[in-house]
Amino acid sequence: MYDVFSLKDFSFPEGFLWGSGYAGHQVEGNNIHSQWWAMEQKGYFEHKSGLACNSYDMYREDVDLVAGLGHQAFRTSVEWSRIEPQEGEFDPAALDHYVKLFAALKERGVKVFATMVHIAWPEWFQQKGQFSKIENLPYFERYLEYVVPKIAPYVDFWNVLNEFNLGTSETRITEKFNTIKFHARGYHIIKQYSSAPVSTAHALVQYMPYRPWDRWDLAMTELQDLRNHEFFFHAMRTGEILFPERDGVYDAEVKDTVDYWSVNCYVRSMIDARRQYLNGDRYQHKELKMTNMESFYLEEMHPEGLLSILGRLRDKPIYITENGCSCDDDRFRIVYLSLYLSALADAIRLGADVRGYLQWSLLDNYEWGSFAPHFGLCSVDPKTFARTPKPSAYFYRDLIANNGFTGEILRRYLTELPSLGLGQGR
Repeated sequence: MYDVFSLKDFSFPEGFLWGSGYAGHQVEGNNIHSQWWAMEQKGYFEHKSGLACNSYDMYREDVDLVAGLGHQAFRTSVEWSRIEPQEGEFDPAALDHYVKLFAALKERGVKVFATMVHIAWPEWFQQKGQFSKIENLPYFERYLEYVVPKIAPYVDFWNVLNEFNLGTSETRITEKFNTIKFHARGYHIIKQYSSAPVSTAHALVQYMPYRPWDRWDLAMTELQDLRNHEFFFHAMRTGEILFPERDGVYDAEVKDTVDYWSVNCYVRSMIDARRQYLNGDRYQHKELKMTNMESFYLEEMHPEGLLSILGRLRDKPIYITENGCSCDDDRFRIVYLSLYLSALADAIRLGADVRGYLQWSLLDNYEWGSFAPHFGLCSVDPKTFARTPKPSAYFYRDLIANNGFTGEILRRYLTELPSLGLGQGR
């Protein structure tokens, strides 16, 4: 734990953009035609999403929350499986829903980050092999051609896809190889209808050798970075799609198909070459129990990692499109925000062109298999779906209004460091 009370005041550049976000399947409820819903019904996960946060019906309440908490931007996804529930059959009412959602945000002065595919897609597309088969590209093109012209007047920033970059199995590598081309085609279609900047949200994990002196751990750390990060950055900069032990491919359509780096950042990952899948343990002195879950991989605070991962992205503007923590005691989120934003301010001071930050997420929601993780600035009653801002939501609101951090703001919401003992969350 850091002594957050000793942080010096810091501020952000004029015009810095503040906001939050969530993904459609996490909050909308009854996304019954998606591949994720199908997996839920087969019992693959601890929980089923069900009505989730009922945001499909309560989107205006969410918009009011966003605006009322002073957020200047909001990121959410269009759910393809609602738009095209069956192959070739489009639902105009579903598309109209997203037009109304984005229009409502714009009416409240909130800039819109729209993600076209955020982890969930139609079950029929899954059955055809989804993004792993390049011959499925026309289905993706058809979806974008239907949706993009209708929502383009309301969108300020685009994400074609979300976090397709992780995974190192042979199947995943093939999917990633092809998905780069899906991204590029999406970029060019969007550009036909919109002048707003386009990217794909990248899960930028800081990989670190479990044994910093060990050549094997060092080599595997570099390999993991190439396979999960550099392959994407290199392709976007050069048009060359490279993977270790694969023939490289050059595709002119791929080059320069990001206008900004969309970065999702949480914690680091330790690389242990003595393990088959390289998954090293967290150092014991860095373990930080923030939830009552038996095991949760995000339980660490490592804000200095931002300096490392953002320092490599100096050729385009950067927007942090996800950053946050799951905690049962909301005080941890106040500490987390303070530390990570301090590190972000340091990264900017050292030359990273970061222009905005989106806290993940607005609501406690369905976290891709479970309702147990609590990432939200606001809690959601599971029966009434009433939204209640937590102290961290008001802390973040005040940071936004100040365009930076002060010790005085911190002390309005935090009088002591949160306890690490279980059963003491609040």
